[in-house]
Amino acid sequence: MQPSFYRSIFRLTALVSLLSLPGFSPAAAQTPRAKTPTKTAGTTLAKPLPNGTLTFRTSDSVQLFVQVSGRGVPCVFVHGGPGAGSYAFEHLGGRALEGQLQLIYLDQRGSGRSASAPRGNYGLGRQVQDLEELRQQLGLARWVLLAHSFGAVIATAYAERYPARVQALILANGVLNPSASLASMVQYGDSLLPAAARPVLPPAAPLPQRLGLVMQALGQQKLAYQLQYASDTAAAHAGRVMRQRPGNHDFAAHVFDFPAYGQDYAPATAGLAMPVLVLAGHDDFTAGPRHYRTFRFPHQRVVVLPGRHNLLTEQPAPAQQAVRTFVAHLPAPR
Repeated sequence: MQPSFYRSIFRLTALVSLLSLPGFSPAAAQTPRAKTPTKTAGTTLAKPLPNGTLTFRTSDSVQLFVQVSGRGVPCVFVHGGPGAGSYAFEHLGGRALEGQLQLIYLDQRGSGRSASAPRGNYGLGRQVQDLEELRQQLGLARWVLLAHSFGAVIATAYAERYPARVQALILANGVLNPSASLASMVQYGDSLLPAAARPVLPPAAPLPQRLGLVMQALGQQKLAYQLQYASDTAAAHAGRVMRQRPGNHDFAAHVFDFPAYGQDYAPATAGLAMPVLVLAGHDDFTAGPRHYRTFRFPHQRVVVLPGRHNLLTEQPAPAQQAVRTFVAHLPAPR
């Protein structure tokens, strides 16, 4: 299969993920934030971190968008998509957590409000390095990583490479085996379609090809939102999100140029000893409704809630309470 085909299919699935995000208050979205000067990797800031917008430039000169908000334990948000950006989560779920977490909303390279990598360097190792350079930039000894969906791959890879820098992981609807999750999307997406609208899915056809056929049919039937949410209300609001803040999708377009993103990272979790909170949706057919059962973190707490692939906005009260309780019981920083 040619890389261009994988790019086109994954761009489609990434856009479905983006278009399933719930809406937000336009007034809240336009709240002005204090600006801070551009920084470069290798410098540090005094603690506690100042809230505001930080335009961060990586060691390979890619400008990334960073927004620091709240007070409490430093926590970087590792968005999914891939390429979704952090804007929607900030306005829909993040602000409710800012009383206990100082959230660092990062748009990954080629995503959201961040710039594209001029040489197409979107490899997993480079995304991990961006996170580490940002941590150094902020002068943090350790931080919590809150990852959603595909962001769990990046967060887990970071924790594997820099375990001493991770105070804890929070995986919300986390995906650690993207191929298995895409297979779940194919199976469930096909089941959503009326019999007459179901495409022929040759068993021997590559997974991306089968996924593309299902996604095309779901789009024609206006059912794609059901992969992410049980209600079409969120899908209706999603259009407003996209119109208010169009983003960069270059990472999404190139993600499967890099084989590392297609691997299964669940086995690696057995070697990660930091505290981990796993939030899983009972009917999350995007990650796979039992995908979380493959995680083997030695010190994990699993909370399964009704809902699909966006628990922090579908089930805000219990999901946020689970996060607050987990954070309140973290060991004091060494």
